[in-house]
Amino acid sequence: MFKLVMKSAIASGLVLLAIQSHAAVKQQPVIIQGALDIETDHMVQKLKNVKTKKMGGWQFWEGTYEGYPIVISRTLMGMGNASAATALAIEHYHPKAIINQGTAGGHDPKLHVFDIVIGTSSINIGAFITPKKAVGEGSNALTWNKSFNLLPQNNRPEEESRRLIFQADAKLLAAAHQSQSRYNKGKVVDGVIGSADVWNNELDRINYFHTNYQTSIEEMETASAAQVASLYHVPFIGIRVLSNNLTNQDGYNPNTGVACQDFVLDVAKTYLSSKAK
Repeated sequence: MFKLVMKSAIASGLVLLAIQSHAAVKQQPVIIQGALDIETDHMVQKLKNVKTKKMGGWQFWEGTYEGYPIVISRTLMGMGNASAATALAIEHYHPKAIINQGTAGGHDPKLHVFDIVIGTSSINIGAFITPKKAVGEGSNALTWNKSFNLLPQNNRPEEESRRLIFQADAKLLAAAHQSQSRYNKGKVVDGVIGSADVWNNELDRINYFHTNYQTSIEEMETASAAQVASLYHVPFIGIRVLSNNLTNQDGYNPNTGVACQDFVLDVAKTYLSSKAK
């Protein structure tokens, strides 16, 4: 009788540990970031069991999407806001991965509104060293140089923080490629995302970035969020939809934000389901 009781207790304990272990896994969500309400509201409406949390000026929505744990983060616009929101999200939620998404302006004339760029890398296009010029010699942004041209060699934090280019996580990239065929509002291509606290409307300057940095699009958050994620060693990818493209006169379409959110939710589900196997 004693042996039966002990066996039952051990079995119950193992079941409880399994349940607790499963719950612990479920507590690690994918963070999906968007700067504005037009880049987050649609996703929030798709979540179930939603709980809201505000940290400082940054809003988070915790919930599930088709059974998978997701946290939507409204980072607000700009490199500084995106960095802060990313650090808060990592410290509080300890996520499996982060996806930064939203709208962007085109740098590649071959791309059109509603096309999606999967960021194989993101780059800070707002960090420069200007050439030395005397008073009266003027200024020409097309002659400015990248402030840091070399990637870190020794993987030290102080070197990591000076990086300009951030590569996408391979498993997130694979998940995005799996979701690619299910998007029917435009093309889905791999490309480079350029980020800076600048809104470029000068076509010569846009062409400069496209030629010298190989940028497909530009926006104001991805590279800074990627930088913080890299310092925490959290898997990261940027995914952006073209909302306009000055290089081929494609005008702005506000519905692009919803299209990107649907695509990214599918990427997150694909990623989490593959991680669970």
